[in-house]
Amino acid sequence: MASILLVEDDQDQLAIRCMILRRSGHTVYSAISAQSALESLRTIEIDCVIMDLRLPTAQDGVDLIRSIRAFKPTLPIVVLSGWTADLAQRPEHGMVNAILAKPVRTEHLLKIVGRFVACLCMLAVLARSALAQSREFPFTVQQRGEVVAELRLAAPGADWAAAGREAALAELSLDGKPQQHLMAFAGERVYGVFLGQIEPGPHVLKVERHRSLSAAGAALAILGARIVETRDERVLHAPILYARANTIGAFSDVPLLVYSTSGRDQDGRWLEYSVIFSNEDGGTSTRDLMARWGRTTDIEYVYRVWLDARGAPAKTLIQTRDHKDVPYAGAREGLHPILIPVTDNNMVEPAGAGASPIRYQLIPVPAELSSASREAVMDVAPLTYEISAKELIREGKLRDFGKFDGEKISDPRNYLIVELKLQNQAAALQVLARKSGSSRWQASALGLGKDHIERNGWARTTIEMPPGTNLAGIAEIAVECLSLRDLSKQLQPKNGRCLVESIGKIFFLGPDYVPQPAAMSPAGPWKLEVGEMVTLPLR
Repeated sequence: MASILLVEDDQDQLAIRCMILRRSGHTVYSAISAQSALESLRTIEIDCVIMDLRLPTAQDGVDLIRSIRAFKPTLPIVVLSGWTADLAQRPEHGMVNAILAKPVRTEHLLKIVGRFVACLCMLAVLARSALAQSREFPFTVQQRGEVVAELRLAAPGADWAAAGREAALAELSLDGKPQQHLMAFAGERVYGVFLGQIEPGPHVLKVERHRSLSAAGAALAILGARIVETRDERVLHAPILYARANTIGAFSDVPLLVYSTSGRDQDGRWLEYSVIFSNEDGGTSTRDLMARWGRTTDIEYVYRVWLDARGAPAKTLIQTRDHKDVPYAGAREGLHPILIPVTDNNMVEPAGAGASPIRYQLIPVPAELSSASREAVMDVAPLTYEISAKELIREGKLRDFGKFDGEKISDPRNYLIVELKLQNQAAALQVLARKSGSSRWQASALGLGKDHIERNGWARTTIEMPPGTNLAGIAEIAVECLSLRDLSKQLQPKNGRCLVESIGKIFFLGPDYVPQPAAMSPAGPWKLEVGEMVTLPLR
């Protein structure tokens, strides 16, 4: 029987449904809010989620659906709602497996649960003690369509910071034909990939360690797989990404995560796909990345598609050399464009078959960034912080605290990360922090004009603090508005201004590179003329 997470904010309804499902032999865990549901998913192995949509509002339910998909790309989700129209026109409609209108008949609910658990969820778990370098997972497709897989892998002996032990490269073959690859890092993790359009009938997914392209000191443990069909349009249009030629065997600048955003403009409804790479070997330096972007990963939008009424591509763009947007004119597999980074700052071009020996098909994580910076996607995928930091160690890009050594930085865990929403007018901004008991301000830009923040909208930056500093040790932060005329030494208006509309997250990374709980953000907005600095006590 199934392990089910039931999410319902009505205590009476929750008790009744728990009783019905348990009497049918299922193991049932309950949650009365979106937050408690996510906490359960992080600690309990769940086969299926059954959730009310209004928790208590429809937006709460929509946010939970997105969060589940980010954390568990293939976990079946059944939505119960008296207002099914709440989801009808939203992209989250395609992220769930079934929507049942309330009131729901008991036998119908049990039938749906049984179908997803027995037919869609083909879960195979190996004993954790068994180290498998190769494993086959048979599955059956009911009707032609997109199929995704959730793989539970580990890489015993792997350490991204240590040369020769970086990671194991898993090679995935479908029905005997090599299809794609997946970088497996240290620790047991779940990785989501799409398998593309597959015909009805029986199939076999084989996962095995790539002998020549895996680090010699990294084994591969294949612990399980969940393979399901999907109609999620963000998966249908997700890009296939070949590895950049000069990264093969180098374990550098690897794609860690793909995320998708969506919207509507004068050209219609669109989906945009961005890739978070472990680092950037060209373009912005490590020091500049921390000051101007608040991280050392490289985040690049690679593909945008506008959809027609049938959901097919009507217009497309990719980001290619020199950050130029051009229409995508390459081949597709199904609806998937095929791309390859062609510059050291990960600009892409259409790729032909076999463009490089490594090919990725990562399930995109849904992201809503209207009230946060794009770096916020990393916060829910802390592996991105860990791998990017360990890549800096291995590539010799770190220095001791307080020293100035070219483009190097100190341990990323020394840096206070600050998120702001800005509107700069002929001006730039830097953020400062002062440690309790000290009169000295530490600045995000380190006195370098090129490392001030000139762009508008949501942004992140970092401030290097003495090792061991935590939020309790920060007395206050400040923002300073600076003249572009002084920074660029070119003709610029003298009297610019900065508007800090709001402060988002303020936090450090913990010992394991996981974002620590954020400070209470000061309330804005704050208007500054060039030359002004405003202090913001932390609460």
